[in-house]
Amino acid sequence: MNENILNKLHIANAVEFMKNYMEKNSIDLTVTSPPYDDLRNYKGYKFEFEEIAGELFRITKKGGIVVWVVGDKIKNGNKSLTSFKHALHFQEIGFNVHDVMIYAKKNTPFMRSNAYTNGYEYMFVLSKGRPNTFNPIKEPTVRSGMEMLVHNKGPDGKNKKVLKELKKEKTKSNIWYYAVGLGGSTKDKIAFKHPAVFPENLAQDHILSWSNEGDVVFDPMCGSGTTCKMAALNNRNYIGVDISEEYIKIAQKRLNNTLGRLFA
Repeated sequence: MNENILNKLHIANAVEFMKNYMEKNSIDLTVTSPPYDDLRNYKGYKFEFEEIAGELFRITKKGGIVVWVVGDKIKNGNKSLTSFKHALHFQEIGFNVHDVMIYAKKNTPFMRSNAYTNGYEYMFVLSKGRPNTFNPIKEPTVRSGMEMLVHNKGPDGKNKKVLKELKKEKTKSNIWYYAVGLGGSTKDKIAFKHPAVFPENLAQDHILSWSNEGDVVFDPMCGSGTTCKMAALNNRNYIGVDISEEYIKIAQKRLNNTLGRLFA
């Protein structure tokens, strides 16, 4: 790993930065949300998807993970399906589509007049071979303790029950719910100078799930710096890249505030 780029934010084109400064098989985890379908103005940035995907495959360690958070544009009542096109391309170049997860928004402002409100985005978990790390996030079960539970129901349809223990917690499903907006995505008001802020808890949950302390977490389109902030808070190394100097300044302020609290 090039130590000169570690734990820093960089103003650069993502493809050029990866090609020029990042070594093959050097990144444990990437968590990012790309500027898909030109839904927002990202300071004139041109999104070079296939080039970015290729470089991500090159720099990801064997057993490393890329979390790709993406949705679809709706134009004239027709969804673009960009999300699936991205996932299929990642698969074609060598990634495994390890999981297709759902980022469900608890509060969504976008209503449609002739269809149900779209309240989710996809989180494609892409692995380079078998994942090296999985630290499952747990949640409390509704019931726990000893109960008579159905066991080996036969073709006769009769419920055969045995005494078994219900655990106090279970691994979360692959549908994750987050509030969005100020106080939901983050309490950092400055972050909302960026047009698309994803929840800090979303980034943190993936960082905790797919990496360990001391690993390197990357965001090639880091925007307001959410991935890098949560990596730092959870004792991971980080590398953040964005072509916009304005967004890097926002991200740096958030990191400075975070690191200031950590070492105060």
